[in-house]
Amino acid sequence: MIPDLSVLWVIAIVLVLIAALNRLLFRPIVGVLAARERAVESARQAADRASADARAAMESFDERTREARAEIYRQMDEARRTALDARGELLADARRQAETAIHEATTRVRAEVADARARLERDAESLATTIVERVLGRQAS
Repeated sequence: MIPDLSVLWVIAIVLVLIAALNRLLFRPIVGVLAARERAVESARQAADRASADARAAMESFDERTREARAEIYRQMDEARRTALDARGELLADARRQAETAIHEATTRVRAEVADARARLERDAESLATTIVERVLGRQAS
């Protein structure tokens, strides 16, 4: 039994078609898919690098922001301490002035009290003499 020659022709044509399709269709498609995969991988790597750069820039920005805030808080604390020191000095000065004014007023009032007592004693003596003279009707000695 000899196989039919048409089967051999079909097998030969299929093999030629497979070779032609492989060379003309499948290899270019596989090449395009491989190039596309390389491009996607390259884009993914570029995106990863950009993401890492953005993350580093964000961390740098956050660090500089923290440093700036710390500097501002330090300056505010220094200004607050300076203001408290100035306030303390003003209060101490005001206390000294008040104590001086109170001391001067106390001294002046004591002097006025002493002067008033002396005047009252003189006036009391004079009044007493006048009352005695009126009651007795003559001049007291």
